[in-house]
Amino acid sequence: MAQSSAKPAEKPSQPSWYVYLVRAANHALYCGITTEPQRRFQQHQSGKGARFFHSSPAQALVYVEQCADKSIALKREHSIKQLTKAEKEALLQAASNMLEGKRYKPQPVF
Repeated sequence: MAQSSAKPAEKPSQPSWYVYLVRAANHALYCGITTEPQRRFQQHQSGKGARFFHSSPAQALVYVEQCADKSIALKREHSIKQLTKAEKEALLQAASNMLEGKRYKPQPVF
């Protein structure tokens, strides 16, 4: 009797979800979620996506935080949107920011 060497089918891996912040030319911070932060930032720069950038173009991707799934990303996005501008600026320097070097300096609060 031959043994079957077939392995159980693996579930396709779910894409990672990220919360991100983009700084606009007027120093405002836009918060959103995506599975591909760099691609989404490029869309914002090209004028596609959020109307937020129609009046002030996207300048820099300043914060990226990985979340376990879309639901958690949406909840985290909501909580970030509740922060004050000063709290969002402080978040850019947080350990949860996945961007290398965290080279973006907080801007003065207007």
